[in-house]
Amino acid sequence: MKRATTERIGKLPVARRVGDLRRSIAGWRRAGETVALVPTMGALHAGHLALVTRARELCDRAVASIFVNPAQFGPNEDFARYPRDEAGDAAKLVQARCDLLYAPAVEEIYPPGFSTTVTAGAIAEGLCGRFRPGHFAGVATIVTKLLVEAQADVACFGEKDYQQLQVIRRVAHDLDIPVRIEGVATVREADGLALSSRNAYLTPEERVIAPALQRTLRDVARRIESGETGIDTAVEAGLAELARAGFTKIDYLEACDADTLAPLTRPDRPGRILAAAWLGRTRLIDNVPVPQQR
Repeated sequence: MKRATTERIGKLPVARRVGDLRRSIAGWRRAGETVALVPTMGALHAGHLALVTRARELCDRAVASIFVNPAQFGPNEDFARYPRDEAGDAAKLVQARCDLLYAPAVEEIYPPGFSTTVTAGAIAEGLCGRFRPGHFAGVATIVTKLLVEAQADVACFGEKDYQQLQVIRRVAHDLDIPVRIEGVATVREADGLALSSRNAYLTPEERVIAPALQRTLRDVARRIESGETGIDTAVEAGLAELARAGFTKIDYLEACDADTLAPLTRPDRPGRILAAAWLGRTRLIDNVPVPQQR
């Protein structure tokens, strides 16, 4: 039998090819161990490491993947300037007790002749789907490939990208992929800003404004939960708050059903307030829950 790769970055074993990934995981399986996968695009921060920590809590072994996926970037988006630091990321993964890094080249994921796309239907069409055509098809396709390649028991994703999380849950359910999709709570800075690799793009002035996104979403959720205003009125107030705070463009602020992401029409359903707004050249997304009224 061919042995798994012995390549390392520092202390961290690295697989570059699907076969090497599967051989490593097969060895753990033979030892009776369970496996969790943490898909990332690198530029790791504490939010990503929280996913690895959760993966280790749920399974015997944790695999992190790093792949900046060109299929989920639009023609005018930041693929070329997206931050990349494989060595730095590997050092952080070692500290988080990750067992293996899967870091394939583009040609390994999308070899010549690759032509298949996975789409998730209506759940991917609203919210960010309206503003980033093709984005969620790119996400669904790469995540489907990673889930099939790793054949993990659990895959961990952050709730900050809540629509992405729900898209992945839909895809795994509809395609009968035998994996548990685990959502992990958003990790935030002390002032409430959700951690994101793109926060590095913010100017000092924009960074001061950015926490207003989360504060506004919490205000909208509070109004809806308390019955202080109707859902539409609460959302309109939130849009006005973001504009006053200094956001240069607001793609959306919406109250959605927490499961389907359809518009929230009744406060007795679990909801989610989601928004995407711009500060200069940087697009920030965030979301907060709306507890179900009893």
